[in-house]
Amino acid sequence: MRESGARREFPGYEQSMIEVIATSLELAGTTSILLLLIAIPLGWWLAQKRGWGADMIAAAAALPLVLPPTVLGFYLLLFLGPHGPWAPILRLFGLRTLAFSFPGLVIGSLIYSLPFALTPIRAGFAAVPPHLMEAATSLRAGAFDRFRHVALPIARPSIVAALILGFAHTLGEFGVVLMIGGDIPGHTRVLSTSIFDAVEELDYTTAHELSAGLLVFSFLTILALRRFDRSGAI
Repeated sequence: MRESGARREFPGYEQSMIEVIATSLELAGTTSILLLLIAIPLGWWLAQKRGWGADMIAAAAALPLVLPPTVLGFYLLLFLGPHGPWAPILRLFGLRTLAFSFPGLVIGSLIYSLPFALTPIRAGFAAVPPHLMEAATSLRAGAFDRFRHVALPIARPSIVAALILGFAHTLGEFGVVLMIGGDIPGHTRVLSTSIFDAVEELDYTTAHELSAGLLVFSFLTILALRRFDRSGAI
């Protein structure tokens, strides 16, 4: 049984934890920014559209809410692996696979965290009063101007909430991360997989420290969102 004094047994422990935290923050930050680039135009489009086509796209984007992470991770592993449909294109760039790599982690996190960013953004755009858009149209504002100067400012609180939720959800994700990224130190090892490693090694002190940190961070995130969003939607 490994004793709780992991720091004394392994001199590189502190540095490895710094690397794990840095990788986790880089993954969450990169994913959050990319989520906004995807969720803002998609959320705006879904807020305007009705019908089977929009419902199908919305349902596909929301799949990670009910789909087990291991299922999504398994298909991503096949899709991004050396025998997946993207393999010929990857070879043109000298790459064999995106599985078990940081870019693969980003792709998996994007898909899995998408509904957590898309849902509030879509709701924010749907709440834009139609008469304001009509007034902008009467003033000869184009579609992009109406979006930029009317819809976007009104939906800004929802966009901020989506950014925070996407970051927090990515930071704590485990199933998809483990399936598509593995647990490679310095490359794909993040906080959630480090907790799993610590429990496997019976290092409950480290597991408790990391888990407590994520617990406090998650609580403060939800508290901040509730204080920020007075509508009570979160």
